[in-house]
Amino acid sequence: MGRLEGKVCIITGATSGIGRRTAELFARQGALVTLAGRREDMGREAAAGCGAKAEFRRCDVREESQFKALVDHVVDRHGRLDCLFNNAGGPAPVGGIETIPIAEADAALATLFRSVVIGMKLAAPIMLKQRAGSIINNGSVAGLRAGLSTSMIYSAAKAAVIHLTRSVAMQLGEAGVRVNSISPGGIATGIFGKALGLKSEVAEASAEAVKQGLAKMQPIPRAGLTDDIAHAAVFLASDESSFINGHDLVVDGGVTGGRMWTPHQEAVKGMRKAFGIEA
Repeated sequence: MGRLEGKVCIITGATSGIGRRTAELFARQGALVTLAGRREDMGREAAAGCGAKAEFRRCDVREESQFKALVDHVVDRHGRLDCLFNNAGGPAPVGGIETIPIAEADAALATLFRSVVIGMKLAAPIMLKQRAGSIINNGSVAGLRAGLSTSMIYSAAKAAVIHLTRSVAMQLGEAGVRVNSISPGGIATGIFGKALGLKSEVAEASAEAVKQGLAKMQPIPRAGLTDDIAHAAVFLASDESSFINGHDLVVDGGVTGGRMWTPHQEAVKGMRKAFGIEA
């Protein structure tokens, strides 16, 4: 029996990257998975790859009416909702604050933050009635530390997601509904290319190319993989995490832990030399 056997789950932003891989693992663990996204061809292909327990529903999660139709469909079909993974994301404007185009910032915030608010708003009544459920929101280490994203708007949106997660967890937890977030570090997906202006198809194909650079960001000397986040999501969706609520699970290879050891020791050697102290 799988770790998510029979659980009814919705994953947004599931046409590629973290969402797609998470859907595959959820299905493998026995979940009934609905993949949601805007790119229909990619979504149907992704759902087919997950097997008979998965389906795709086209949905722009920035629009409450579309998100509601998605949730209603799932509940009508299965009679319940056990897990919602608010994973949909995308790039945000880069550059200094004095250069930020407000219209683009608003659009990014709608994807990164408003969709999470909508998803939790819609899932809450169902899970409260069940007195059970797991909501997982995709945060980011950029929401925990400045300078870990090319976009300060992206960082601010993710900080808001992480704090909203804690706030909602304090409410829903009283009814046995858990609300947690996952904060990925440098995960090799197409989001880096999208952030720098590549078209979606080209950006998705660039994921492999960013691995070498990402391997140097943290103590663990490799890029983060979509599997790393997908496995964390399986844990938070499962009953194994039934006493975890209001937590931000950081999956970053140690990038937020502090200054890396080897560069720090090289700096100490330089100071010793400057002071005339023998090593």
